[in-house]
Amino acid sequence: MTKIIKEMLPPDVRVARDTQDLLIECCVEFINLISSESNEVCSREDKRTIAPEHVLKALEVLGFGDYIEEVYAAYEQHKLETVDTVRGGKCTNGAEMTEEEALAEQQRMFAEARARMNGVAKAPPKQAEAEPSLNS
Repeated sequence: MTKIIKEMLPPDVRVARDTQDLLIECCVEFINLISSESNEVCSREDKRTIAPEHVLKALEVLGFGDYIEEVYAAYEQHKLETVDTVRGGKCTNGAEMTEEEALAEQQRMFAEARARMNGVAKAPPKQAEAEPSLNS
């Protein structure tokens, strides 16, 4: 928050520490308010996961409708910027693994987990060949 405050003001303007703390507290309260209302919107729809639509609706309900367009644009930009990051528990970079690569990666992770369980300080290096499967 402090970084955002400094970036939004001209370089010759200073902000007292108490003022920064107050602004941060206001942000926390605003986020709590939006989160709480988003949860209410979500609950009214009998959903268990708050979706972006719920946040947008909460903004409208709370009288912040003027911000919806800008918030939605920021959300769309965020989606574009994070398209190559962790999504749904797996990392995507545009290229899918072959079945052989996935099996080799799985076996490597099993080996690392075994090494950690056995108290080995460092996991074995990545191997070119997959270890025999547990079912063999």
